[in-house]
Amino acid sequence: MLLLIAADPQVRVRDIAKSIGITERAAQSIVTDLLEAGYVEREREGRRNRYAILPGRHLRHPSQSTIPVQAIIDLFARFGLPAGGPGPR
Repeated sequence: MLLLIAADPQVRVRDIAKSIGITERAAQSIVTDLLEAGYVEREREGRRNRYAILPGRHLRHPSQSTIPVQAIIDLFARFGLPAGGPGPR
C-alpha cells in the first residue's frame, strides 16, 4: 500500500483496494493504521485526499527499527516491481 501511495499521492482508497485485491473497507483500515502510525500524512484537496509518505519514519518491529520507510520503497523501485506488487490485479 505504501508503494501505491508513493507512486500516486492522490490515489483513491477504492483504487488501492482493487489494485491489491482487498475490500475497500480493509484498504481504508490499513490507510488509517498507516496514518495513526505516522507513516503517511493526509491532506484534503477539495473532495479528494492527497497522501504523503513520511520517508524518514522507521519500521516498528524491533528487528527492523533501523530501516526507514523510504528504503522499502526504494528497494521495490530498484527491482522495477509494479507498485501493486505481484498480487491480484
